[in-house]
Amino acid sequence: MRDLSEEQTAQGDGVKLKNRLNESRSPYVRGHMNNPVAWQMWGPEAIELARKSNRLIFVSIGYAACHWCHVMERESFENAEVAAILNSSFIPIKIDREERPDVDRIYMNYVQATTGSGGWPLNVFITPDLEPIFGGTYWPGPGSTMAVGEHVGFVGILQKIRDVWKNQQQRCLDSAKEITIQLREFAQDGSFSRREGADPDGLELELLDEAYEHYAAKYDETYPGFPRGAPKFPTPTNLSFLLKLSQYPSAVADVIGTKECSIAKDMVLSILNAMNKGGIHDQIGNGFARYSVTRDWSLPHFEKMLYDQAQLLPVYLDAYLLTRDADLLSAVHDIATYLITPPMQSPTGGFFSAEDADSLYRPTDKEKREGAFYVWTLKEFQTVLGDRDADILARYYNVKDEGNVSPEHDAHDELIDQNVLAIVSDPASLAKEFALSTEEVKKILVQSRATLLQYRNKERPRPALDDKIVVCWNGLAIGALARTSAALSYSDPEKSKLYHEAAKKAAVFIKKELYDSTSHTIKRVYREGPGDVPGFADDYAYLISGLIDLYEATFNDTYLQWADDLQKSQIVQFWDKQHLGFFSTPEHQTDLIMRLKDGMDNAEPGTNGVSARNLDRLGALLEDEEYVKKARDTASAFEAEIMQHPFLFAGMMDAVVVGKLGIKHSVITGEGEKVEEWLRRYRAKPLSLSTISRVGNGRGEWLRKRNGLVKSMDTEKEGVMVCEKGACRDDLEMGMGSMGEAIHQISQR
Repeated sequence: MRDLSEEQTAQGDGVKLKNRLNESRSPYVRGHMNNPVAWQMWGPEAIELARKSNRLIFVSIGYAACHWCHVMERESFENAEVAAILNSSFIPIKIDREERPDVDRIYMNYVQATTGSGGWPLNVFITPDLEPIFGGTYWPGPGSTMAVGEHVGFVGILQKIRDVWKNQQQRCLDSAKEITIQLREFAQDGSFSRREGADPDGLELELLDEAYEHYAAKYDETYPGFPRGAPKFPTPTNLSFLLKLSQYPSAVADVIGTKECSIAKDMVLSILNAMNKGGIHDQIGNGFARYSVTRDWSLPHFEKMLYDQAQLLPVYLDAYLLTRDADLLSAVHDIATYLITPPMQSPTGGFFSAEDADSLYRPTDKEKREGAFYVWTLKEFQTVLGDRDADILARYYNVKDEGNVSPEHDAHDELIDQNVLAIVSDPASLAKEFALSTEEVKKILVQSRATLLQYRNKERPRPALDDKIVVCWNGLAIGALARTSAALSYSDPEKSKLYHEAAKKAAVFIKKELYDSTSHTIKRVYREGPGDVPGFADDYAYLISGLIDLYEATFNDTYLQWADDLQKSQIVQFWDKQHLGFFSTPEHQTDLIMRLKDGMDNAEPGTNGVSARNLDRLGALLEDEEYVKKARDTASAFEAEIMQHPFLFAGMMDAVVVGKLGIKHSVITGEGEKVEEWLRRYRAKPLSLSTISRVGNGRGEWLRKRNGLVKSMDTEKEGVMVCEKGACRDDLEMGMGSMGEAIHQISQR
């Protein structure tokens, strides 16, 4: 590897370039600052350089925990031949997709539309006017073992694109303009379903049935998950939707069917249990990997992402609250522990973004390997645990002498003789096999797991940490920990307090470092100080959601007031006044060829779905009709698309249900044993379409000023008022009875 971080430059066609990535704070981008490629930073300067030099821009987008991004760097971006072509004929730009998801999404849409698939690294050739002409994901570099057969080598692609631009430039420009027009038309999904003032056709409850039927048809009964083949992704938004079907008001079950709602719940429970036992779960440490390469959850892509943990935590929590299953509770604590302990939570409060898939197997190694931190040989088990315990743990975790990873999933021979740990047995079976008591086996499993963890932490270098603090993902984590803290506040007050403190600490950090209290705006990323990129719509949406959860867990008005301020700001910056819904980006950005709307759910929940739910919750909490109307308008902005493919909008289904059946706001007033018992039972239930607040005894002064109905209540009288559609009724005695029956039914399952 050559060090170009100082003055070494590349020159061609009169253009003088040098690698400028030392100017970035992104760990992913800075990781390329010693490449021989003369990488530029995305921005006006590089774009203007492309226009003046009449060169194509080569945009390469990735993220720090991306395995194939590292592979392509080693094969291509550290290669002198590749660097020479890029530096002499293109303006090469490196982007962290987590800093600029807006740029990433535009060109990802293009690559998916033209190739049928997407992923990272995302590599696109674009004109000086930012219009794409060719793109793809990983391309094999010189000397790659994959540069055979159907895989076209990166050098060949560079040479071809260079020559086409040189000899057929006008044809390239015409093609790029045509493609961009088509991309804009595609991007208008969610822009023309409705215009302001137009009456909606109406999103009916039958859409939930259609979405359910889709997932029921795609469900893999042999290896629980979606789809039936591989790879398998957790898709927490879809799991949450299916789990909630039985928790919605009874009118939903009337449409879908009580049996179908039960099937939906059982599908999710099977998936969560399969994941919990599978290789996607770090069985020795904590947390879940990004996804499974294999159909049976046995072989993960080993990177651990903050947004996955933050979405899986509330799904496992709701599953536990529905079933009281000890294994699901264990998963709840597992994920929460991963979030709040090093390396994921910063000492200053914010949550870091990800841990890498690749690492060194031993401190003396020179080359990183995928999964090196997590995999084991049988010999290591025997050395660390001794023969008897090693045999028991090997049977429990499916550890084999020849390894348990198929060669077809080991493209670079990094996992030969290695084992990914997955639970394939149980203490009772092992007790019979090894002539021990079940209690002895349980004790050996617990002690050996601790021994393996201690060995791993001592002997193996931990994967690299992407220590960016991204607002939207922190919002997800704040909400997940706040909900977990509230739900476990009675049954496990000690851990509940830990989770609450972690959520509170992250919120305090964001407010201090990334929030402007005068303009009520946020910056997206913190690393060694606030970044320059302003918050996108998802940053506002996810943070607002997390703050509402934190308010409902603490009844501290300041969180609700902050959420209200952020919601107003999100509307000002991102609302589409003509066609409704929220754009992902604010107006007047000069480095984008189009504004997109994020409606569908992907690895992260759709921004508009989260926003609609926020507006409904705030509308109920604050008795704000404007917010309620915005929630309806947000959902109806995607009316045509939701009606065509409801399963792609699982996160929007709450808004569909609220639009038909409303949402309840429970207000606790006064003090006493009855309200405490009511609150305990309320928090023992899984997520539903309701909000909760508490006033009196020094709480709720801001809320009373903001909400006229709450202001009129006697805050000293012990009671629970349930408010819907501008009217309230006392629910303390009624609610106790109905909730008691619900708890009884759960306990009998």
